[in-house]
Amino acid sequence: MDLRTAVYNAARDGKLQLLQRLLSGRGREELDELTGEAAGAGTPLLIAARHGHLEVVEYLVDRCGASVEAGGAVHFDGETIEGAPPLWAAAAAGHLDVVRSLLRRGASVNRTTRTNSTPLRAACFDGHLEVVRYLVGEHRADLEVANRHGHTCLMISCYKGHREIARYLLEQGARVNRRSAKGNTALHDCAESGSLEILQLLLGCRARMERDGYGMTPLLAASVTGHTNIVEYLIQEQPAPPGPPAGLPRRGEEEEEEEQEQAAARAAGPRESCCPASREAAVEALELLGATYVDKKRDLLGALKHWRRAMELRHQGGAALPRPEPPQPVLAYGCAREAATPEELEALVADPDQMRMQALLIRERILGPAHPDTSYYIRYRGAVYADAGNFERCIRLWRYALDMQQSSLEPLSPMTASSFLSFAELFSYVLQDRAARGGPGTQIGFPDLMGVLCKGVREVERALQLPKEPGDAAQFTKALAIILHLLFLLEKVEASPEQQHFKHQTVYRLLKCAPRGKNGFTPLHMAADKETTSVGRYPVGRFPSLQVVKVLLDCGADPDSRDFDNNTPLHVAAQNNCPAIMNALIEAGAHMDATNAFKKTAYELLDEKLLARSTIQPFNYLTLQCLAARALDKNKIPYKGFIPEELEAFIELH
Repeated sequence: MDLRTAVYNAARDGKLQLLQRLLSGRGREELDELTGEAAGAGTPLLIAARHGHLEVVEYLVDRCGASVEAGGAVHFDGETIEGAPPLWAAAAAGHLDVVRSLLRRGASVNRTTRTNSTPLRAACFDGHLEVVRYLVGEHRADLEVANRHGHTCLMISCYKGHREIARYLLEQGARVNRRSAKGNTALHDCAESGSLEILQLLLGCRARMERDGYGMTPLLAASVTGHTNIVEYLIQEQPAPPGPPAGLPRRGEEEEEEEQEQAAARAAGPRESCCPASREAAVEALELLGATYVDKKRDLLGALKHWRRAMELRHQGGAALPRPEPPQPVLAYGCAREAATPEELEALVADPDQMRMQALLIRERILGPAHPDTSYYIRYRGAVYADAGNFERCIRLWRYALDMQQSSLEPLSPMTASSFLSFAELFSYVLQDRAARGGPGTQIGFPDLMGVLCKGVREVERALQLPKEPGDAAQFTKALAIILHLLFLLEKVEASPEQQHFKHQTVYRLLKCAPRGKNGFTPLHMAADKETTSVGRYPVGRFPSLQVVKVLLDCGADPDSRDFDNNTPLHVAAQNNCPAIMNALIEAGAHMDATNAFKKTAYELLDEKLLARSTIQPFNYLTLQCLAARALDKNKIPYKGFIPEELEAFIELH
């Protein structure tokens, strides 16, 4: 164990005497190095603050000159928080004595992590009321600093159900109607967490029933999460909620801003009321709550009870509220339609499968295709069918969900990527199961795989049509890898000549986009790379794959394409010790003597112990052109501007 690790461990374990022996008598430069941040582990001061070792904290600051502001990585509940200052860690863990000590030693009360989380927000997250009171009451911590998602301290305390912290923040003037980046308010967070007492507190402080970026009110948010107590409170007739907490102070600027917001709201016309909800809002909330009872709580009788109430309310007073019907039955739902009469509703009791389709229909109608829950529960229902062996029904539902995601979400969204991966894993499982049984078994074939492959290529095309580069390079690489896995699986199913031609057309479309994964890898590089094998939790295809390489080459992939390190697919195949793939690339015209950025040929990268090194003879593939190009480069003979551009590229290849 080196000295730096020993210092870190002593600070973590609170061993002050050991730490003193390790650090005493050290010079300034050495102390700075030993108390600085270790790779991915934070500073000794940060880790001591996180574990509440007060004496160690004060020794490191007072005697060793450790910076009270130096951020680092710290672990909480299985999550790594990057750029966390010591004060944040102490506040998050609820160590009030350490918080006091750090602030007395000059720590900034509002210093944030990389995700813009303040020490106050950290204390609110885990419900450390005394730390919250101290940060705000004694050091005027800013209540309104939001994290990168726009979530404030009030929002997180409502979401986590910390009533007394929410009450205290409101008493200190926290803005009750502040919106996050996705448009939700503290009232939404409260409805999702199911805390009725905090919800009443917010309403008493003039919280408004706003719609978030998905069009969700707090009432609908409570229905989606299954908090019946919140739904019942918001839809029933009731007196006005209690007023704000006694003695609630108002800061001048915030009071003026709140009044301006309310004036603008009055000028814009009537808003949706908060208590009680309108009849239409109450009907939708009960219908959606019933859908949640089906899919989340697995309580079909409870769902039927809420749907009965919704139907009674919809037809109350003889004037039925209209309900939009889909223009045509959805095949993925078995062409089911929503029950329109009490008789049709009661008939669902005898058919649980129809009840499950009702839940999907209701959720899609109320939430719309863009809401994550709509496609999530379609996929969930498909997975249930797959577990029961009904793969055909599963694929129908999943394809419908994928169409929905591609029509309403940004290209390569995490949800869409998850859908593609699920398809690849399902197809792999079914084909392996069929092979193990030694017969045709489940009817999954070329059209199923090809349909998803086409959608995958379309997703890549959509991503590359954006005005900027794909935002997440890792996500884009994963999308390309999944496409290659689908190609791998396609090679395992029978296909007619027409189907093979269609497959080649689709692969050509992909190559025409010139997509690039990590380090500038083309699909051909990735097909020759063993790391392409890992795309999810379950095995799909195995790479390097000679079959996928051949398909790509047949469709026009450039065997001499370069990554960011000037490696050709031949270099990648050599690094992965794949002589069969190397031979396929050479036969397709790859230059055996092409060098990468480190002046290495593919042959030089081959494992010396590999038998293929003796069977692949580079001299058999050299031409006079290759030798001349290498001679020009080796002798540093100027050639640019004196020869055609095509020849310049050829020389640079060598």
